[in-house]
Amino acid sequence: MSVRFRVRHWVGLGLAVALASCATAGGGRAGDRLVTANPAALFDCLRVNRLGLVSAHRGGDGPGFAENALETFEHTLRQAPVLLEMDVRQSRDGVLVLMHDDTVDRTTTGSGSVAQMSAADLAALTLTDDFGTVVEGRVPTLDAALAWSAGRTILQLDIKRGVPFPAVVEAVRRAGAQARVILIVYSLDDAILVHRLDPSLMMSVSIDEEADLATLTAAGVDLSRVLAFTGVRAPNPQLNALLAGSGVEVIFGTLGGEGSLDQQYAQPGAEGGYQALVEGGVQLIATDRAIAAFEVLDEADGRGFGPARCLGGQP
Repeated sequence: MSVRFRVRHWVGLGLAVALASCATAGGGRAGDRLVTANPAALFDCLRVNRLGLVSAHRGGDGPGFAENALETFEHTLRQAPVLLEMDVRQSRDGVLVLMHDDTVDRTTTGSGSVAQMSAADLAALTLTDDFGTVVEGRVPTLDAALAWSAGRTILQLDIKRGVPFPAVVEAVRRAGAQARVILIVYSLDDAILVHRLDPSLMMSVSIDEEADLATLTAAGVDLSRVLAFTGVRAPNPQLNALLAGSGVEVIFGTLGGEGSLDQQYAQPGAEGGYQALVEGGVQLIATDRAIAAFEVLDEADGRGFGPARCLGGQP
């Protein structure tokens, strides 16, 4: 299996998070869906109530399922109501597609650079899972993923190097998906750019210290649209508390392959680490073990799907 390592992170009123029934049977809390007209208010409510959500890295995968694939997204949501993180690249002819690597070699039946292939070339490829097995599914376009997400869940879009932010923002607007998308940006400058393109969008922004918030505020960025990504190495409760004091929610990653917290928490008796992150001030856990992490949080809550208590729109 390939080692999947990446260090990426990623209004008050009118919250309309709804829980809808899944058309297909599944385990866990498969009947719950994360659908909100106001993601900023949802995350505020999570912070105030010390609750957490889970984000499936690359949408989830496993034997028989490919990363960044609509079929895999369906499979993940049949098991639990989680956010779906996915990667965005651009074809030679300007079409936005879902692909992590800069080539298609690892995850499809083809080979070559995504940026040097047309959308038609990419659509002709068949996806493979982490074991190299050919699976059902083709390389999705971002437009298809955005349309699919309506009424299902919130997406985190990891915009890869060289992909123009204006093109992604325009695709989100065209789909009317502003309330179900979080854009992952890699710098404060990128956060400022995205906010100027569309101030309504939620962003995951790497935050290391209080001065980063001051920089964003000075540039006119609305902090209610900011989720602070604080890394994958070790949780920082002190920084989490500082961010909470500014009304900013926290994303923390347990992913990262060998030596990651995901690997640590997979050991017998250690999975409670996911809940410890939430108790330490994390609102969103980015993980390669989305279903396992969700089940830990759901069991710790003890009252069904914990974030459902945020449905009324009030913290």
